[in-house]
Amino acid sequence: MTKDRVVSATEFKAKCLAFLDEIEQRGGPITITRRGRPVAVLGPAKKKAWKSPRNKLAGKARIVADIVNVDMSSLWEVARK
Repeated sequence: MTKDRVVSATEFKAKCLAFLDEIEQRGGPITITRRGRPVAVLGPAKKKAWKSPRNKLAGKARIVADIVNVDMSSLWEVARK
């Protein structure tokens, strides 16, 4: 298990993106201090990042009829009654 890393707020501000990359790679938390006192702990996300559902269902369905030129006149007859 890795030891928690402690950095000052000034150092964190200057190297924020590098610390995010470090957390992503090694997974351990980083404690951020101000004047020697801990003020925040930055750690890896608990959940997986959201993933777009785009193309998730691609190839899973099949069109069996004409979906553009559909005759819906019979539905209107039912609605009128």
